[in-house]
Amino acid sequence: MMKALTLSAAGGLNLRRRYLIFAVLAAVFLAGLFLWGVTMPESAYAVNYGQKNLAPSATHLFGTDHMGRDMFARAVKGMSISLQIGFGAAFFSSCIALLLGTLSAAFGGKVDRCVLWLVDLCMGIPHILLILMISVMLGGGIAGVSTGIIVTHWPRLTRVIRAEVMQLRTEPYIMAARHYGHSWIAVTRRHFVPHVLPQYIIGLVLLFPHAVMHEAAVSFLGYGLPLDMPAIGIILSESMRYLALGMWWLAFFPGFLLLVVVLLFDRLGTALRELIDPQRVQA
Repeated sequence: MMKALTLSAAGGLNLRRRYLIFAVLAAVFLAGLFLWGVTMPESAYAVNYGQKNLAPSATHLFGTDHMGRDMFARAVKGMSISLQIGFGAAFFSSCIALLLGTLSAAFGGKVDRCVLWLVDLCMGIPHILLILMISVMLGGGIAGVSTGIIVTHWPRLTRVIRAEVMQLRTEPYIMAARHYGHSWIAVTRRHFVPHVLPQYIIGLVLLFPHAVMHEAAVSFLGYGLPLDMPAIGIILSESMRYLALGMWWLAFFPGFLLLVVVLLFDRLGTALRELIDPQRVQA
């Protein structure tokens, strides 16, 4: 039996080590892609009519488009722009979820009912439709798309945080703190927020792929970023006109890069859940 327990513990340790290695590699790849796009000069994807419509090769890994622009550089730059918007929008949206979720469970009553009403209202409208409405109302661009994503992506994480805090409210040390006169604000700051921090971090990471996908979708439909920006959604939208001419690489490689980034974020969230969630760590 001792040998079996030892093997089980070793297996769990090896699994956690694999999750840790994957999380580090995924974070390095995503950070590298982000920084590469941020520091990339415009000359890397400048117009060059002498090299237009070239198929993928060693010189141009993703080929070139109808204006001779290098598609590899455009895809990296576009993915970096999407990551910038996704990082900012997901962070602010998760902050809203943390605030509303903790306050809803801590105060209860009218505050809880109001927050739940807002959650149901926001989740009752399809995300993409609500983002489109907000983006058009604000005139599109980075500000419009980011605001739309921020407003629409907090409800699910709010529910998770609220459920965690609701369970914590009945703990003896929380009741003791209330008995000794500590306000719900103080209890929230000292106990609730540190307790839900692992769930918050995981939820924040899992918000990234949703934010990136919705930004690309809105830009693809023409209601997001301006057409002069090399965003992934705009690149994919432009490529639709040339697929019938056999230029498959214009859509395949940028779309594949978007898929890889989204899947990496999803697996990174799973790895972080295994690494920092207290219940899974103790298991």
